[in-house]
Amino acid sequence: MKKRLVLILNGKGGVGKSFFAVNFVQYLKDRKHDHRAVDTDNENSTLKRYHPEAAFADLNDPRGLDSLFAALEDAPLVVVDGRAASTDLVLDYFAEVSAFELLDSLDARLTIVMPVNHEADSVTQIKLIADALAERCRYVIVKNQAHSEHFALYEKSRTRGRLVDELNAGELVIPRMYDWLVAAINQHNLTATQAQAHSSFNVVDRQRLKNWQKAFYAQVDTHTGALLSDAQTSTPHE
Repeated sequence: MKKRLVLILNGKGGVGKSFFAVNFVQYLKDRKHDHRAVDTDNENSTLKRYHPEAAFADLNDPRGLDSLFAALEDAPLVVVDGRAASTDLVLDYFAEVSAFELLDSLDARLTIVMPVNHEADSVTQIKLIADALAERCRYVIVKNQAHSEHFALYEKSRTRGRLVDELNAGELVIPRMYDWLVAAINQHNLTATQAQAHSSFNVVDRQRLKNWQKAFYAQVDTHTGALLSDAQTSTPHE
């Protein structure tokens, strides 16, 4: 049964990497999937703020990413929130340590999750990743509706055509969450699951969060083959 390393990566900041990571890790908790979470953002550490048990990997340390492979020795699934401006660091590290040989030795596969938004730079960044890794891993493109529900630059790009048609990339959508709900969960450092039982949220906003989370989880459920280990995809959730 193959393990899986899920690396959330896009060198552009503000595309929703940490937002996806926080909510995906909560999905894994709610589904009771064994995993390890790793934060690489030394400035904001968003993932650790919402999931304090997450480990930290310092990308400025030449051995910082070694911990990803150490974690794969102990867990079937490792999820990594890649900070902004980390694409070159990660790709250089993969080349230096022959990462795909290491993955093979651990009986593991790699999935790159690449959030995009309405800006051209976010599409340029996923092109760099796809050009470097090509068919050696799986890809999931995350269309983040936080700032816009329009993705014409991405959807009309040659990059999307290559990813979807040649590299069999999956696509999912992060539904837009109301601004006041985003502000409230940030203020209280709560995940959507925690906020649904928190006194700071009225009964209607709790239902809004429940509906948002249900929609997000449904999106993730359609891509479990790329986002979970083999053993976890064969285990039905309640």
